[in-house]
Amino acid sequence: MAALTTLTSRTVVMPAANIDTDQIIPARFLTTTTRAGLGAQLFADWRYDPSGVPRPEFVLNRPEAQGCRILIAGDNFGCGSSREHAPWALLDYGIRAVISTRFADIFASNALKNGLLPVVVPAATNQWLLERPGTELTLDVEAGTLLRPDGVAVSFPLEPFARHCLLAGVDELGFLLGQRSAIDRFERRA
Repeated sequence: MAALTTLTSRTVVMPAANIDTDQIIPARFLTTTTRAGLGAQLFADWRYDPSGVPRPEFVLNRPEAQGCRILIAGDNFGCGSSREHAPWALLDYGIRAVISTRFADIFASNALKNGLLPVVVPAATNQWLLERPGTELTLDVEAGTLLRPDGVAVSFPLEPFARHCLLAGVDELGFLLGQRSAIDRFERRA
């Protein structure tokens, strides 16, 4: 996974609250164990009509959403069933961070384990962002700050081990493998 130190991007806005994992990636697409291609099914039931034609009114189908790497969402993003495919689909589409006032715990955990940054902000900050689609933001993972274009910096919480893994570009297994020499030394003493 690619290291994430800072991310500067325009935003795409989905103001709905309680966007669940089945809306992010419908269950019928959970037959794969690879991440590649899941971005095409991201929000499939909202993005496409029943015959598979893109709905021009859906936010991700609009030209101004192209290239946006930060998604601003309403409250309680990623609720519903646990599925690692949800962060996989967001990442494969090109989203690297999601900002909301709250995330379902299992979604946030799956996101961080896969290099997707879930950013929790106060309601007033989220409302400001929801009202300004296309705003360019900078997320600083090391400092734990979101910088708005008006110069306002907003802190966001990030557990230290998750921060370390994002900055180093490793998942939990990669971290453990990086400790190989210490593990070998310990095993030799046992």
